[in-house]
Amino acid sequence: MPDNGEKCIPWRIRREKCALIVIDMQNDFLKPGGVLYYNDTPLKAVPNIKRLIDFCRRLGIPVIYTKTLLKDGFNISPLEVCYQPVLMQKGMREGTWGAEIIGELLPLMDEQVVFKHRYDAFYNTNLELILKNVRGLSGVDTVIITGTVTNVCCESTARGAFMRDYKVVFVSDANGAFDEEAHRATLRNISRFFGRVMDTETLQAALAEGENDLSSYMD
Repeated sequence: MPDNGEKCIPWRIRREKCALIVIDMQNDFLKPGGVLYYNDTPLKAVPNIKRLIDFCRRLGIPVIYTKTLLKDGFNISPLEVCYQPVLMQKGMREGTWGAEIIGELLPLMDEQVVFKHRYDAFYNTNLELILKNVRGLSGVDTVIITGTVTNVCCESTARGAFMRDYKVVFVSDANGAFDEEAHRATLRNISRFFGRVMDTETLQAALAEGENDLSSYMD
């Protein structure tokens, strides 16, 4: 499936209006011994996420991380726990190894980390406030989505961004799922309805060189 979904490009990418979001790259999802670790498949995205983080840092594009956190004191995400009962007892608790970002992708001291309790990183968090101000007042209009897992938190956040009128770039090889079928289904859905699907190399070229050669797009 072509990354652009074989359709016209609806808007151009302007690097001065972008922010990179790195979703839930936590030990509990990605490392053996993690509470929600199933297989190594999502780890295939790590090198490309690392490339994009480093690339965006060099270009001055803000990098924003998210972490899913649950609580012992009360069930802050009860329906999620219905599908993953193990989370009632353990997993993604603040201060634990499992809740931490994997060592390969650690945020810098001055980079923002958004704590979330639901799949969508916009839901009841300060993500939108950060996006509205991290590049100056209303300086961000495009979010670049990377992370794990493709078809749950990453797709949910992409939809949340779209509903708030952010342009969405969903990076095909910098999002990881536990199975390829689910990954490809999300790419197809995002491309058709919610954003632009691009691979890392294509996105880097667009950020570095701009897309001023497009004949028709929304600015």
